Amino acid sequence: MAAKDVKKVVLAYSGGLDTSVILRWLQTAYGCEVVTFTADLGQGEELEPARKKAEMFGVKEIFVEDLRETFVKDFVFPMFRANALYEGQYLLGTSIARPLIAQRQIEIAEQVGADAVAHGATGKGNDQVRFELAYYALKPDITVIAPWREWDLTSRTKLLAFAEEHQIPIAKDKRGEAPFSVDANLLHSSSEGKLLEDPAVGPDEIVFQRTISPEAAPDKATEITIDFVSGDPVALNGETLSPATLLTRLNELGRANGIGRLDLVENRFVGMKSRGIYETPGGTILLTAHRSIESITLDREAMHLKDSLMPRYAEIIYNGLWFSPERRMLQALIDQSQHSVSGRVRLKLYKGNVICVGRESPNSLYDTRVVTFEDDEGAYNQADAQGFIRLNALRLRLGAKIGRRGGAL
Repeated sequence: MAAKDVKKVVLAYSGGLDTSVILRWLQTAYGCEVVTFTADLGQGEELEPARKKAEMFGVKEIFVEDLRETFVKDFVFPMFRANALYEGQYLLGTSIARPLIAQRQIEIAEQVGADAVAHGATGKGNDQVRFELAYYALKPDITVIAPWREWDLTSRTKLLAFAEEHQIPIAKDKRGEAPFSVDANLLHSSSEGKLLEDPAVGPDEIVFQRTISPEAAPDKATEITIDFVSGDPVALNGETLSPATLLTRLNELGRANGIGRLDLVENRFVGMKSRGIYETPGGTILLTAHRSIESITLDREAMHLKDSLMPRYAEIIYNGLWFSPERRMLQALIDQSQHSVSGRVRLKLYKGNVICVGRESPNSLYDTRVVTFEDDEGAYNQADAQGFIRLNALRLRLGAKIGRRGGAL
């Protein structure tokens, strides 16, 4: 679609320098009306300045919305039911935020009659993929504008020159090179680029914003309990809390105990490797707690099947396919598995560690009569194991008879 064909666009707008430049660029390059959407996902920043900046640019329709509860309840918690970790480590804090932002953009576009949406993701990252796959899944015919793939503002010097030419306020610290870029929400913060691009060099302490260092954490463990109902946490230390409030409290506990730091080199969907420093204090606590309550409430084969599917589920979210049929299919399976995952977990938080010290559930499959080393009163016939072993050894014995011993195929 040519630029002249766009009449109104909904921009995902943070109020920072980049999206402010994008806002003005859309008005000049496309000559269209711009609607701004700013989402509070718990990034910890005051959002009213974004509204004031949008007003300064003459924007008539401005949306600033608190989506923290929706974010945690409908996106973070469903993901945590799967114990999702990308490449075995990353708790997907940035990945899981993008589908909610994109969903709300499309809803606003339909509400105000916009024919396009725009985002500020660069052409090198994963976020452009996540935003746009979500847009197209929700509104197939929507026009997507990605300025970083279109304009000629290819350097920071050009970006600042455009800002000055169009009277866009520039903070003093923006005139120099920021040492690294940061993205944050209620689940995590991520830092990457510039100072952090060499994976051989460890991050300086100034990089960390959500956690104190494990070395600086208290010398005494903090003990907590988390209650679960059908796979979701509902109470902390016996107090029932809303999803966002509960995660906020866990973040505070994690921060104080140096929990949730990760230095990761990951494989981006667009093909390159990238290095990121992630902090997910509350999510790290939640992952251990959820796995602990599952350990006594999930059937063995159900648990193993779920665990085998987890890497695929995590990859789907990382790659921006939250609204895909495969994610919905896996989510249905995961949610089915959680019906019995209710109970209480006791944890110790100590110098970067999350340690489960107890778990209990009315749906527990753990039977002390069966596992005891004392008299089991007939609950388990040990002689049954002989036939079980011989049946499982049958193929090994047959193979050994024709010379396939050890690891031979």
